[in-house]
Amino acid sequence: MDAKDINPLPEIQRLTPGVQTLLGKPRQAIIKLSWPMIVAMSVQTLYNFVDAFWVSGLGPDALSAVGFFFPFFFMLMALATGLGVGGSAAVSRRIGARDKAGAESVASHTIVMMFILSALIMVPFFWLIPHIFKFMGAGPIAPTATEYARILFSFTLVIFFANIASALLRGEGDVKRAMYAMMLGAGLNIVLDPIFIFALKLGVAGAAWATALSLSVSAGFLFNWLILKKDTYVQIRLRTFRFQKKIIYDILRVGLPTSIQQLSMAFSVFLFNLIVVKVGGTDGVAVLTTGWRVTMFAILPLLGMAMGVTAVTGAAYGGQDYRKLNEAHLYAVKIGILVEVIMAALTFFLAPYIATLFTLTSEGLRIRSDLVVFLQTMCLYYPTTSLGIMSSAMFQGTGKGLYALTATIIRTIVLSAPIAYFLAVLVMKNLVGVWWGIVIGNIFGSLIAFLWGRYFVHSLFRQAGVGDKA
Repeated sequence: MDAKDINPLPEIQRLTPGVQTLLGKPRQAIIKLSWPMIVAMSVQTLYNFVDAFWVSGLGPDALSAVGFFFPFFFMLMALATGLGVGGSAAVSRRIGARDKAGAESVASHTIVMMFILSALIMVPFFWLIPHIFKFMGAGPIAPTATEYARILFSFTLVIFFANIASALLRGEGDVKRAMYAMMLGAGLNIVLDPIFIFALKLGVAGAAWATALSLSVSAGFLFNWLILKKDTYVQIRLRTFRFQKKIIYDILRVGLPTSIQQLSMAFSVFLFNLIVVKVGGTDGVAVLTTGWRVTMFAILPLLGMAMGVTAVTGAAYGGQDYRKLNEAHLYAVKIGILVEVIMAALTFFLAPYIATLFTLTSEGLRIRSDLVVFLQTMCLYYPTTSLGIMSSAMFQGTGKGLYALTATIIRTIVLSAPIAYFLAVLVMKNLVGVWWGIVIGNIFGSLIAFLWGRYFVHSLFRQAGVGDKA
């Protein structure tokens, strides 16, 4: 036997540290894969706060202009997240099944599909967005909102690549470099915001340019790691790329439902905007947009953990280790509830101080009391979000994207939006009704998702004939 044919190391030792973590003990894997994402998302959310702070310095109309674009930015992120999660989960499942070549083919397909999707989104929305804003009731704010939107639509490919490339790194357990890329983009954005908005006197458009350029730098680093340097476990091979229907299906069976899932959330925000305009005018949109940033900050630990849950459960499902899958799901839910109880308490008691940060101008004073009420109402559903978010992440990891989609539609479209309309327009006839509608819909929707998730895990045990206990 030739010496070069001798493999001196067991397979597990030839894997990257990230892949070894992915295939290790579930509780340790979730913690190791989650904390870098939580840190990165914290910095990213800090940017969102800083961005809102600087924009608020231009007055409530500027906040409203950004608020009208918010559902569309959510749409871009939804599509990028969907394709990224679809590719990432498929990569994790193949790693769990010890299929490295299959994982690389999935990653290559994901990148090619990204280029196609970005072109299909950028061109039509760039031209249609002013008409859409007029339909939404933006009125005199429409020109400012259009300028802001067109800048970001022009960078659709950059937005997509920054998110999808990070997702592929997470799929192989390389969360630290994904963290570095996210933190770099967010940190640079924090620096550029005041320069573009005030120093260069670009106003609301300056905020868009700061975001676009910061994401471009982040995408540049990811491009170097994945495409040029090729020092990742899963390598992207575009020169020999050929479309394979089986792989496209494997990506889309999670990616498409996840995109629709995220879009349904964007659509629900769009509906909330319409309801808010009806009972609170454009100032209500400013309250919703600003307050929603605080809400997203409060639940970001869950979003970071969910990325870890998707990767760990995906690898466990690929390796048919259902006990590991079950342990990962329940552990993440328990930790998530504990974290969100703390976040809810902090939000409730600090609401007046948080609201003050975003209403420092004389014009901003008119929305301060409404913003306090929003924050103190929204925090009531924070703990239950762990039930829904972790269950949806587990569905995505196991390739059950339709399950995650259905659970989200029940929560956002079937429950939250109709309840918000009923309470705000027909019963209470004010903004508080919208906030309570969101709270009630999210609580019941999360409970439904969790119960469905437990039923699914137990069914896996029964099918494998090993019982339904971890």
